[in-house]
Amino acid sequence: MKQFALFAATAVAALSLAGCGDQSGGGAGATRDQIRAVGSSTVYPFATAVAELFVQGNPGMKSPIIESTGTGGGMKLFCAGVGAQHPDIADASRRMKKAEFEQCQSNGVKDIIEIQVGVDGLAFAESKQGPGLKLTPKIVYEALAANPYGKGPNKAQTWKDVDPSLPAIAISVFGPPSTSGTRDSLAELILTKGCETDPAMEELKKKNEDEFKATCTRVREDGKYVDSGENDNLIVQKLGANPNAVGVFGYSFLEENKDTLKDVPINGIEASYETVSTGQYPGARPLYIYVKKAHMQAIRGLQGFLDTFAANWNPDGALTKRGMVAAPEDVRKKSAEVVKSLSVLDGSQLK
Repeated sequence: MKQFALFAATAVAALSLAGCGDQSGGGAGATRDQIRAVGSSTVYPFATAVAELFVQGNPGMKSPIIESTGTGGGMKLFCAGVGAQHPDIADASRRMKKAEFEQCQSNGVKDIIEIQVGVDGLAFAESKQGPGLKLTPKIVYEALAANPYGKGPNKAQTWKDVDPSLPAIAISVFGPPSTSGTRDSLAELILTKGCETDPAMEELKKKNEDEFKATCTRVREDGKYVDSGENDNLIVQKLGANPNAVGVFGYSFLEENKDTLKDVPINGIEASYETVSTGQYPGARPLYIYVKKAHMQAIRGLQGFLDTFAANWNPDGALTKRGMVAAPEDVRKKSAEVVKSLSVLDGSQLK
């Protein structure tokens, strides 16, 4: 994946966040003169692209601090408090969780702006020299689950062990860590769907939701699934060195590396701009940014950064040229209104 320069926004030389209600010891003297964003490795290249566009239109602005920490790691940093020592934005490849919202609230991060910036697909890919696997959520679950259907440790060694139609090659999947929103999407969109093909799992969900979640989403730890960190480009490299392996990452990374990778269809549907944008693809998911309203006035340039996002997320916009899938028109319209009004999330719909 191409790495974009880290650029962004603010024209103020010495910035006081006393007005932000700093709850974490930074005090009235705490200052910062650049935007700071943390979070999703999937959203990272789009956030840096927006920052690049923003600074091009505002010469002299400082580069931002944009970190690829994973969605979960980013939410912890974002929700730690208000003030100069805490980030302004959390990039997320899934929606904020109720527990994260509550953690934010308890740390004084009261007014949170939620903006859906686009759509992505949870892509499965293999090397151009790969075996041409065709998978389903059920197959993926039975290959990767630590305790498939609660019947004991996973003993499948090859894809053929899982499904007779697949080749007898060793199961080897490179994917995101537990802190990643992509891992959360893998659990929600693929593993849980596969797990629920067993009627007994629906009964378990009614009786014990915690046990159901563990059974359906906990991934085996015997080397068949390899946690590859927050650097999705590393997974791309590993697929080149391991032609029989499968990689799991955001669709944009597949699109950017079509010269060396090919798609692994899920339920017979390939990840493409059209299938992701229409929701046909089983791994389609929304992409978000979360912004602290308390920082909007204190961090000069933050509104302009959001405006630049909104100006470039259309189907013919700069972000789609970088691999992002544009959200449906009604979603884009709603998100643009949020950028304008800075309306805040009430948290009642979060899970």
